[in-house]
Amino acid sequence: MNLSIRLQSCRTGAAAISGVLLLLSLPASAEPPIALSTGPHLFIDDYLIAHQTHLERILNHPARLPAPVVTGPEDKNYQPYVSVVRDAGTKRFRMWFNVPASPPKNDPSHLAYMESEDGVHWLQPPRLLENPGGLEIRYGASVFDEGPAFRDPARRFKFGWNFGKFTDASPGGLMVATSPDGFAWTPVAAQPPVLAHDHDINNIFFDPIRKRYLATVSKMVPAPDGKGRRRQPFQSGSEDLVHWSEPWPVVVPDAQDEGEFQYYAMSGYLVRGDLLIGLAKILRDDLPADPGGKVAGIGYTVLTWSRDGRTWQRERAPFLDRNPAPGTWDHAMTWIDCQLLAGDELLLYYGGYARGHKVERFAERQIGLARMPRDRYVGRRAGAGQGTLRTRAVVIDAAALTVNAKIEGELRVRILDPAGQPIPGFDFADCPPIRGDAVAHPVRWSEPLPMLRGRPVQLEFTLAKAQLYGFDLASPD
Repeated sequence: MNLSIRLQSCRTGAAAISGVLLLLSLPASAEPPIALSTGPHLFIDDYLIAHQTHLERILNHPARLPAPVVTGPEDKNYQPYVSVVRDAGTKRFRMWFNVPASPPKNDPSHLAYMESEDGVHWLQPPRLLENPGGLEIRYGASVFDEGPAFRDPARRFKFGWNFGKFTDASPGGLMVATSPDGFAWTPVAAQPPVLAHDHDINNIFFDPIRKRYLATVSKMVPAPDGKGRRRQPFQSGSEDLVHWSEPWPVVVPDAQDEGEFQYYAMSGYLVRGDLLIGLAKILRDDLPADPGGKVAGIGYTVLTWSRDGRTWQRERAPFLDRNPAPGTWDHAMTWIDCQLLAGDELLLYYGGYARGHKVERFAERQIGLARMPRDRYVGRRAGAGQGTLRTRAVVIDAAALTVNAKIEGELRVRILDPAGQPIPGFDFADCPPIRGDAVAHPVRWSEPLPMLRGRPVQLEFTLAKAQLYGFDLASPD
């Protein structure tokens, strides 16, 4: 008889939390083995885990730079929306963000553009781009690059923004444009919007796993207490950026979310292996930035993820919290809007607010940067005693395996058959101990990994004084 202790396991659909796992053993089943693709496999949730002992699940946090990288007073940023890509040819970083068209009016906006050699220091002044087809941009700077090999070079870049005033005569919603270079934009449809919705936040993304475009739009829904309406993110899919499916809800407040809690928006998508990782902006308009201060609203960012591109899990604890130091430029709000991989580092660009949600939007809404090693959102941490993690049955077709881990003690990996017996040449004794801090520690055994191609196996990690984030499979080609 298997003992199963589940601490809000993500495999059951509940939100994951951090906690010491003295024993977690998932019941045996006749489930077929999981065919693992090449690339990263992260231990954000329990999906790959069959058994673990003496490990603590840790939500990690990026380290923020002390000063904004794009300012309100000098660069004219006045919204938390930002997109950054790295040009495949020049290797330069390219940023798009919103500036006011007619300050001090709250909208409409223009799309502004800047470049950088390092992603930190940006060349000024910003370049103001022409509105696509002369259409109004209310808010939004959701830009992505499908790369130099995209089948239609004239439509390589995509830009999504919010259009309209949300009246019966002029419905608001998502509008999309394309561009060959990220500068000159052409709307995809003559009549905006392409997807109507009743709040002013939206963004677009290409999901390469399911090979479709994904839009996240904000709608106003009845508050749980029946008093008024609150913002909530929905998603929709499209094959052509013009025709969109009926939006479905993605993250929804529940009884554990106290006060005037809102999922204001969700964005910053990044694909890592079979995971689609997103970031949700939390808004509490009922709280002050400082205890006893003026109630002007606060906000922070939480981690979300999906394995099917439709249903989402979420952390409750902040991934990037507000700056705790009073008087800092991002003390009231920290809303991440963009994730970008740059080598072994993850860059996270966010909108920071100094004093509150709608306080001095033209001076106090600025863009900051937080950084962390890639794929280290969540770790499984062992203390001085030995911790163990065993995966479910998997099938591997890979030339090599690396481990993303921070190790003060040591870590080893062995490979078991479906019955849980070590495969000769792949036991702990065949694996030299791994030490140090690296996003890609090579794992070696007495036998070559490709000899296990097509066989159902289990990976078992043993670690002490270490934090394990995931592993990566190199392509056999």
